[in-house]
Amino acid sequence: MGTGGDGEKAAPALPLEALLALGLDQRTAENALVNSKVTANLAAVIAEAGIKECDKSVGNLLYAVATKYPTNALVHRPVLIKYVLSTKIKNPAQLDAALSFLTNTGPDSLDVEKFEEACGVGVVVSIEEIKSTVTDVLEENMEAIKEQRYHINVGTLCGQARKRHPWGDAKTIKEEIDKRLAEILGPKTEADNIKPVKKKKEKPAKVEEKKVAVATSAQPSEEELNPYTIFPQPEENFKVHTEIFFSNGNIWRAHNSKEILEKHLKATGGKVMTRFPPEPNGYLHIGHAKAMFIDFGLAKERNGHCYLRFDDTNPEAEKKEYIDHIQEIVHWMGWEPYKVTYTSDYFQALYEHAVELIRRGLAYVDHQTGDEIKEYREKKMNSPWRDRPIEESLKLFEDMRRGLIAEGAATLRMKQDMQNDNKNMSDLIAYRIKFTPHPHAGDKWCIYPSYDYAHCMVDSLENITHSLCTLEFDIRRPSYYWLLVALGLYQPYVWEYSRLNISNTVMSKRKLNRLVTEKWVDGWDDPRLLTLAGLRRRGVSSTAINSFIRGIGITRSDNSLIRVDRLEYHIREELNKTAPRTMVVLRPLKVVITNLEEGKVLDLDGKMWPDASDTDASSHYKVPFSRTVYIEKTDFRLKDSKDYYGLAPGKSVMLRYAFPIKCTDVIYGDNPDDIVEIRAEYDPLKTSKLKGVLHWVAEPTPGVEPLKVEVRLFEKLFMSENPAELEDWLGDLNPHSKEATLLWILTPCLRSLCSTEQSPSVIRLGKLDPSDFYIFRRRF
Repeated sequence: MGTGGDGEKAAPALPLEALLALGLDQRTAENALVNSKVTANLAAVIAEAGIKECDKSVGNLLYAVATKYPTNALVHRPVLIKYVLSTKIKNPAQLDAALSFLTNTGPDSLDVEKFEEACGVGVVVSIEEIKSTVTDVLEENMEAIKEQRYHINVGTLCGQARKRHPWGDAKTIKEEIDKRLAEILGPKTEADNIKPVKKKKEKPAKVEEKKVAVATSAQPSEEELNPYTIFPQPEENFKVHTEIFFSNGNIWRAHNSKEILEKHLKATGGKVMTRFPPEPNGYLHIGHAKAMFIDFGLAKERNGHCYLRFDDTNPEAEKKEYIDHIQEIVHWMGWEPYKVTYTSDYFQALYEHAVELIRRGLAYVDHQTGDEIKEYREKKMNSPWRDRPIEESLKLFEDMRRGLIAEGAATLRMKQDMQNDNKNMSDLIAYRIKFTPHPHAGDKWCIYPSYDYAHCMVDSLENITHSLCTLEFDIRRPSYYWLLVALGLYQPYVWEYSRLNISNTVMSKRKLNRLVTEKWVDGWDDPRLLTLAGLRRRGVSSTAINSFIRGIGITRSDNSLIRVDRLEYHIREELNKTAPRTMVVLRPLKVVITNLEEGKVLDLDGKMWPDASDTDASSHYKVPFSRTVYIEKTDFRLKDSKDYYGLAPGKSVMLRYAFPIKCTDVIYGDNPDDIVEIRAEYDPLKTSKLKGVLHWVAEPTPGVEPLKVEVRLFEKLFMSENPAELEDWLGDLNPHSKEATLLWILTPCLRSLCSTEQSPSVIRLGKLDPSDFYIFRRRF
C-alpha cells in the first residue's frame, strides 16, 4: 500500500490434488500443505499463472518461485511466471539468476533487456558445445581421473563444465561426463566397486595435546570479537523483513521504496543512526546499560551517531530529576550522544501526521471509555464510531486540540484491524486528552500522542537506521510498520534483542518504583539495587558493567536468567586492576605481641594490588606493625582442627605482610566465654612456613587506636533467584540484605586514600574470594 508496502490478497487454501497436478511428488506436496505460508504463496503463483496442470519441469520451477521469490519485488512475479510458462526460463540455473536479479531490482521498474541477459533468456547451448567443454574439463583433470578412477568426484567435474556454460542443460552435462568416463576407464573393476575408506585424522600424542591446550586457546568467533556484525548496512534497508497480516486475508509487506531510501541516505550521508530512548519516569538500571551498549555501541562501531531521545509523551510521569539523572548516567557509562532530543520536540509534526491519517480514512475520533475499549477488543468488535465521516473526525480532533472536549471523553484511534489475532493491531490509541502542562513543551498542548503512535514516527523523522528494542516489543512490530506504511514514510530497520534478567533482583521499573516510594530501600541509588546509580554508589565502574554486557552478548534468546555471580566476576576483574587494597578488621580481637618491645613500630610494605610486583614501590603502602594488633574474632578458636587455618592456643599463623605469631596465652573477661585478649610471640626471622594467613591492623603508635570508619554490609536484596515471578514478591525481600551499621578498624594508610578533598574511594575488603561481599564507597 502506498509507497512503503506491497498489498496483497491472500489466496484460498489448496487441495493436495492441485499440487500433484503441477507434477510435484507426493511428499513435496504434502510438506507444502503443512506450511501455511508456502501454501499461500503456491496458491498465489498458481492463480497468477492461470493454470491447473503442467509438466513436471515447469511445476518444479513454479514451486521454486513460490518458495524462493523475494518479497520486495512481488510486483514482478507475474512477469517471471510468464517466462517460466513459455520455457524462456527452463532450468534451475536460469531461475536462480532471475531471482537474484529481481532481489536487487525490488519494486522498481524492470529493465527487460538486462533481465533476460542476466538469466540467459534465448541462449541455446548446443550438444556439440557441451561435448567440447566436457572434453576440455576431462583433459584438465585426467591425472586425477586415472588415479581415482570411478572414485573421482563427478559433481566437481559437472560444476567446472557448468561454470563455462551456466545455461547448459545440467542433466545433459552429467550424462556426457558419465559416458566419457566409461570410455576412458572401461568397465568397473572389483576395486572400483569398493567404497573408499575415509582417512581419519591422526590424533597427536597426549603429551602434545596437553601442551597445545596450555599454549593455545579457541579463537573467538567474529561475533564475539565484534557483536555488531549481525546488523545490516543502511543502504540495505530496501528489503522486506516484516509482513503485516490482516484478518481479511490482506498482507502488507513493509519496505522502503528506492526513492524513499535514497532520500534517507542523502539526509544521513549513509551513516548509521541509532537512538537510546528512555522514558524519564525513573532511574536507569543495568538493563538500560545493555540497551546503551547496543544503541551507542553500534553507532560508534560504524562511525555513526546515536541520539539520546527522551520519550516524554506522558506529562504526568516525567520529572526533571529523572532527565538530569539519565543524561549524567549516560555520560558516566562512557557514551556521548550525537544530540539530546525529546519526543515533545516533534509534537507539531506528529499532530500534522495525525490529521493526514484521518484524511486518508485511517484514523477516527472515538468516545468509548477505557473499559469499553478493552471489552470490544476482547470481543473483536468495531467501535460504534469507527466508520464516522472523515470530516466529522477532523472537526472533533481539532476540538480535542483546542481543549473543547473533556479529558477522557474522546481519543484518536488508528483504524487498523479489530479482528486481528494480534491485539497490537486492535485500533491502538494515537492521541488522548490530558489537561496537564508538559515539563518540556509547556502548556501549548492538551492532547498527547501515545507511545505506539509516536515511537515509530519519531524514529522515521530522525532518520534512524536501526530501531533496536527488547523482545517484548516484537509483537508491536506490525503496528510500528503499519503506521509508517499508511503514511508513506521512511521505515527504519527494526530488530529486537533479549531483555537482561539477573538473579536475586527485580528489573521492572514499576517494581523498582514501589521499592523506592514505599521505602523498602534507601532511594534509587541504594547499593542493593541494580540501578546504575546504585551500582556506582556501591563502587562498581562503568568499565566493569560494559565488560559484563559484552560478555553476555547481543542475543534473541529470551527468558534466560543471568546469575548475579557473573556480574560480580566482571566487577572483581576490574577492581583487581583499579581498586587499592587495605587490611580491615570487622570484629576486633586484641593481640599483644609480648616479645616486641614497648613503643616500637615497624613500617612494613603492603600490596595495593593483588598482582603488584615486589619490586614496584609505587604499588605498595606502609603498614605499621606494633606491640598491639587486632585480628578478627572469627580467626581465633580455643580448639584447633586439621581443616582450620586460624589462630589457636599453641598454634602459629602468618600475619599478612608481617611475621608469624604463636598464641601463648588467652585472657578472659568476667564471663568465661568472653575472650578479651590474646598473648602471642612473633618470629622476626620468619623461620616457619604456615598455611594460615590473617588480616590484621595495629595501633599506629602506642595507645592510639587504629582508624575507625562506618561501614554497611549488604547482601542480595531478594532470597529467591527469580523474585519477579512470585505473586508476593515483596515477601521475598531478604531481611538481612542490609546489616546494622558497624565500626570497622582500618590501618592508618587509609587516611591518605580517603581524605575529604578526594573523590570517593573504592575499597576492597577481605580476601579475593567470590563469597566476600567485597566493596563499599563513601567519603570519610
